[in-house]
Amino acid sequence: MHLENQHRAPAWGAVFALSFGAFALVASEFLPVSLLTPIARDLHITEGQAGQGISVAGAFALVTSLFITAIAGRIDRKTILLTFTGIMIASGTLVALSPNYTTFMVARALVGIAIGGFWSMSAATAMRLVPLANVPQALAIVNGGNALATVIAAPLGSFLGSIIGWRGAFFFIVPVAALVFVWQAISLPPLKAVQRDEPGKVLTLLTRPVVALGMAAVSLFFMGQFSLFTYLRPFLETITRVDASSLSLILLLIGLAGFLGTTLIGKLIKKSVYKALVVSPFIMAAIALLLVSFGGGKATATVLLGFWGLIGTSAPVAWWTWLSRTLPNDVEGGGGLMVAVVQLAVTSGAITGGLLYDHVGYQATFGASAVMLVASCVLAVLTSRASSRE
Repeated sequence: MHLENQHRAPAWGAVFALSFGAFALVASEFLPVSLLTPIARDLHITEGQAGQGISVAGAFALVTSLFITAIAGRIDRKTILLTFTGIMIASGTLVALSPNYTTFMVARALVGIAIGGFWSMSAATAMRLVPLANVPQALAIVNGGNALATVIAAPLGSFLGSIIGWRGAFFFIVPVAALVFVWQAISLPPLKAVQRDEPGKVLTLLTRPVVALGMAAVSLFFMGQFSLFTYLRPFLETITRVDASSLSLILLLIGLAGFLGTTLIGKLIKKSVYKALVVSPFIMAAIALLLVSFGGGKATATVLLGFWGLIGTSAPVAWWTWLSRTLPNDVEGGGGLMVAVVQLAVTSGAITGGLLYDHVGYQATFGASAVMLVASCVLAVLTSRASSRE
């Protein structure tokens, strides 16, 4: 797949267009987080029902990620990516105009389809836009859009919602997505399909030990990350005892540190991707345990969480780089599999962390996070060994 671009100049404009698309998609995905109350009030539903707008997007992203390569067939990948951007525009418009809960959920399902399809093809597309040596940097740029959206999606939604209402906040994404569409249409070169997978073939990738071990490590990494991260706010409010303004600053720090991490990690993993995959979860496990012991201090918790954001947000770049090197001729199928694994892991981690937090306490939640992250570290070592034997 990647030989087609070895003698061409890197298409950095197209890479940044993908990053802008990632920003718009992730912002769309998590915008409801800060708007649940007005959504529920306006549509005459509970906040829990409004929150399912995030869950349904995740579910449709998972299904789409597994089947998109087979469904797309021989269609030019530029056309496919523009279609997903168009679906994002339709979703934002439909949410803003939703007369009832059913329409709202249909619109959220549409953005889930766009998310699953885009992320499944993002690594494969980045590989075709730059020479092999620049792939880690390209993946870091694409994930930088994700990191930036994570930083500002919730506060932006809250700010816009207070000025132009929740419908206006969602509609704000529409012109942003339209700009993404135009930029991608101009900057992306034709991307002819180079493979066609039959439905279900994606799962056969797991017959390779290096892929099976790697995906297990990915799963445990995201389970460990989100079993803790999902419950940071109640931890900071009840254990660290920060006020609302301090909470916002800490969460902003985590996001900014993550954005910094994605800009730095590209160069670090060019020659040592497995070191990043092993060291990252190990440090995060240590941070989780340190938060249990010293998280009551505001300054200590802030520093620890800054490092958590720096490592946790940038580590996925290393995993996408691993994927591009492990499956250079099947990155679309592997990307779809990884997106599905990550979606399941995030959900499972949040559920596990929540059950432990409610019934045992934050120590159990953070301890479980550390155990899962260490397990990811061990599996990353085994993945490295399996790779060396192939």
